[in-house]
Amino acid sequence: MSDKICIFAGTTEGRRLAEILKDAAEVTVCVATEYGEIMLDGIDSISVHSGRMDEGEISDFFAKQGFDRIIDATHPYAEIVTENIARASSKAQIPLMRILRSEDGNISKAVYVSSIKEAKEYLSSVSGNILITTGSKEISDYRGLDMSRIWARVLPTVSSLCECEKAGIPSSHIIAAQGPFTEEINIAEIKMTDAKYLVTKSSGKSGGFFEKIRAAQKCNAIPVIVGQPAQSPGLMLDEAIARLEKEYSIAKRRISLIGIGPFSRDMLTPQAQREISDCDAVFGALSVLEALGTSKPCFNEYAPSKIREILNNHPSIRRAAVVFRGDTGFFSGASKITQEFINEDLEIIPGISSISALCAKLKVSRDNAVFLSLHGRDENFVNAVNRNEKVFLLTGGDNTSSIIFKKLSDYGFGDLFGAVGERLSYPDEAITRGKISELAEIKYAPLSVIYIENPSCQNEMRFGICDDEFIRGDVPMTKSEVRAISLSKLKLNEKSIIWDIGAGTGSVSIECALFAHNGRVFSVEKKGDAVDLIRRNMLKFKADNISIISGEAPDALRDLPAPTNAFIGGSGGNLKDIINAILKKNPNARIVINTVTLEAQAQAFALLKEYGFNEFGAVSVNISRSKKAGAYNLMDAQNPVTVFVMQGGQPSV
Repeated sequence: MSDKICIFAGTTEGRRLAEILKDAAEVTVCVATEYGEIMLDGIDSISVHSGRMDEGEISDFFAKQGFDRIIDATHPYAEIVTENIARASSKAQIPLMRILRSEDGNISKAVYVSSIKEAKEYLSSVSGNILITTGSKEISDYRGLDMSRIWARVLPTVSSLCECEKAGIPSSHIIAAQGPFTEEINIAEIKMTDAKYLVTKSSGKSGGFFEKIRAAQKCNAIPVIVGQPAQSPGLMLDEAIARLEKEYSIAKRRISLIGIGPFSRDMLTPQAQREISDCDAVFGALSVLEALGTSKPCFNEYAPSKIREILNNHPSIRRAAVVFRGDTGFFSGASKITQEFINEDLEIIPGISSISALCAKLKVSRDNAVFLSLHGRDENFVNAVNRNEKVFLLTGGDNTSSIIFKKLSDYGFGDLFGAVGERLSYPDEAITRGKISELAEIKYAPLSVIYIENPSCQNEMRFGICDDEFIRGDVPMTKSEVRAISLSKLKLNEKSIIWDIGAGTGSVSIECALFAHNGRVFSVEKKGDAVDLIRRNMLKFKADNISIISGEAPDALRDLPAPTNAFIGGSGGNLKDIINAILKKNPNARIVINTVTLEAQAQAFALLKEYGFNEFGAVSVNISRSKKAGAYNLMDAQNPVTVFVMQGGQPSV
């Protein structure tokens, strides 16, 4: 049988505790007013007792209900109620937990007073209108002041209005409204009343204290703060929840990962709006939080481990919202958060992506399109544009729109149609269209979306490109047929990291780069004229994922990332040292060596014993090509090439 818990709720902390405990115990919530009852709307499975009770009535209530625990979450200023609850709990020998509020720090240009009486004395010594937000209970204590100066904000109840009337406040100076009150509402009311002073109790975050203070400061009104009274011993809310979690089977914390769109509030989905409205705190990058503009407590944090640390330190946050720009399922940090909180009550709420927004503006579909994010990522967008009819790019960091368009122009795409969407959905949204070469001359917002059309895209995959298609000089080149065999032995995938050592004209590098379009090729070449040829062939074949390393192996290999595959077309007599350098970086790298001389073949065979490869093989390639000889065609024999394959060796120390 579950425990019976009674919560005296005069604050939002009381509602929070009711929400947390409702499924773990039989909960009764006591509130003094109709407003307090309204504060509990939407919480199922609880009983509500409405109305003020003195000490005797509280004792009778305890005796009748048979509670196992009492929680006092009344307002810090409800001192008499707190004393009555404490005495009644002690008499009934029921454990009591008192919930405290944190003290508020000093506010600049504020006047601190210890009581309403002291506030009245101060206000009588100054001139200017006064907005009182301390409630109706003590409004009569302001009698004696010039009531034409005073505006009172009170609950919209008959008793509140009666108290204001008794105090002599003109009906036109009564603001009857129910909170919570945002900073914007406070600003509007201060301006409406032309208040030079705003009187408030130091009621903490959940009492809307800081929204009042910020509003007063922005309107150059002086906050008159009635200081926090001494509180009876108790626990802060987070401490109390941590203790209750150990004693009861508290429901799992709910975490919502929310895509907020490009962003304007008009593009927030209704589901996203509801989750943000119902949450206890919001996490996200500062720019996203600023765009969201919520009055909820916010944490400028999006790292999964940091979010968990904050949640662990704040047990009162039972519903957390983590917000992301755009859509949670499209290049979003939501995937990392998902892994961290997979065992929590996790909800993922998609948003409208910036690409969807740009498509709508351009009146184009996303059918058959390719999507890449260049925001802090290294992607081969040149290859994507070369091979696809439609490409969308998300910009960010060093990859600005102008730099992207400039590189595409260098690779021969200057005449293609492109468009840039900046600050989509904001009032200053901008859509720029034109040729890529023209767009390269314009500056854009750092976080933009690019759309490119290439109706003549080259989406065929070729193996063994004809020799005549390469820009050639007097530099040696691996011929087409041998190149095709060598590439098949390399067993590349689209993300391979390849070293091409002795790259020559770059024919092997080019084909590796086109195949491993999401990887990278490091072309190592010591001859200056060969380096120039590689660069020119890169532009011709639009192979942007090649890094040219000008130098001689193995020294030139020292600072390169570990290869998954390596091709050696020329070793300069340093074959053993080159193999050792490869294996030190990655003992499982797949290595292919082309040899022509008997000496090189003998050296390659000797590597088998020295490095103990798990896989070792060789194939002799004898290529003859047809050649016109008068009225006849003859087969012209090429130099035979031996292709060695090796993998899984141990480098020498």
